[in-house]
Amino acid sequence: MYIAMIVAFVIGYFFIAMEHPFKIDKAATAVLTGVICWVLLIIGKDTILAGMDMEQIDAVLLEHVGEIAEILFFLMGAMTIVELVDAHKGFEVVTNRINTTSRVKLLWIVSIISFFFSAVLDNLTTSIVMAALIRKLMQEKEDIWVFGGVVVIAANAGGAWSPIGDVTTIMLWIGGQITALNIIIKVLLPSI
Repeated sequence: MYIAMIVAFVIGYFFIAMEHPFKIDKAATAVLTGVICWVLLIIGKDTILAGMDMEQIDAVLLEHVGEIAEILFFLMGAMTIVELVDAHKGFEVVTNRINTTSRVKLLWIVSIISFFFSAVLDNLTTSIVMAALIRKLMQEKEDIWVFGGVVVIAANAGGAWSPIGDVTTIMLWIGGQITALNIIIKVLLPSI
């Protein structure tokens, strides 16, 4: 059954990679691949899970489903807030102040905003907010992709030097393994 799951995964991954030539939506392919792998696991549970403690399996499964649900609920909440801000023209506060027509200057402005937003927000929230902002500022799809990539890089770098800007640094800070001043002093310059 393990081999069947691996084969299903590889085939699914192939169709995700070949989304454009086959004109198949990769999200649908990913969901279908996941369902097939789960079905194969359930069908072969007697051989795959033989000798394992069912309570331990339940705990591990609940942990993984909980992590996935946590990410989905976070994304739904963050995207709802971004859409509400957009519906009430909240992004105009920022877009009206950006008066440059140069794409290079705009790229620097967006990068710097992303870098410092991420120090206060987390990387994912910053990326979602800045993606919505970029869609307001840019018209061409290729420019949106380039600026989006830069936003993700800037958001990841910006979250690294702040004790509250990244999940990892938050956990280290809460655990007392780092101090706020120490991480800012030692990681700000490499993050830039």
